[in-house]
Amino acid sequence: MMRSLWSAASGMLSQQLHINTISNNIANVNTTGFKKNRVDFEDLMYQTIRRAGTPVSGGAQIPVNTEVGLGVKVAATPKIFTQGDFMRTGNPLDMVIEGDGFFQIALPDGTTAYTRDGAFKIDSEGRIVNSNGFILQPEITIPENATAISINESGVVSVLTPGAEAPTEVGQIELARFVNPAGLSSMGKNLFRATAASGEAITGTAGLEGFGTINQGFLEMSNVQIVEEMVNMITAQRAYEASSQSIKTSDEMLRIANTLIR
Repeated sequence: MMRSLWSAASGMLSQQLHINTISNNIANVNTTGFKKNRVDFEDLMYQTIRRAGTPVSGGAQIPVNTEVGLGVKVAATPKIFTQGDFMRTGNPLDMVIEGDGFFQIALPDGTTAYTRDGAFKIDSEGRIVNSNGFILQPEITIPENATAISINESGVVSVLTPGAEAPTEVGQIELARFVNPAGLSSMGKNLFRATAASGEAITGTAGLEGFGTINQGFLEMSNVQIVEEMVNMITAQRAYEASSQSIKTSDEMLRIANTLIR
């Protein structure tokens, strides 16, 4: 069987995953805090027919390898953690991190997840939670009679209550960052989980020790660029078509070989 059939098939499968990734990026173009994926490819092993350095007659040597590649595969689909655009909302519980860092979210199983989605709300007990009701960590409770909420760049949360002359501090938002954020595992729901590849979370105060600052009343939008994704889609489509054409050509060559008459 011709190697080209399997090599071309690997190209079609790889481009299919490429299109799947692009489609997911485009689908999340308006998802708050979403970070796009990129597809990295790598070539497969090679079959060496004649190795460089092999002696030939007259004391000479073969100068280069004669080898045939066996196709391509997807090596990785890393998250790209570039900053997305900011959108002003005016909502006092909407926050963006300008720079490095993640908000910490407590999951029902007791573990911690991480997010760039700063669209927070208040639950029935006054706690600051995300859209799925998971509690922001460290836990911060807003008094029921609070008339105004203020969050400064370092994450200090203050409230104004009736009769008070000055705001009262009710909590401090801590951020987390990672040595290798691309190693985080995507959970869905705008959440990430730490892995051995990402390293342990490094927590600290916004604006200090390499952490970004917090801005109240804004949301970070997706970092997906539609024009870039459309160009990538066209490239992937053309690569898929070229691989399918290679299969057609290989099939035609096999047909010709099978119909040879002595």
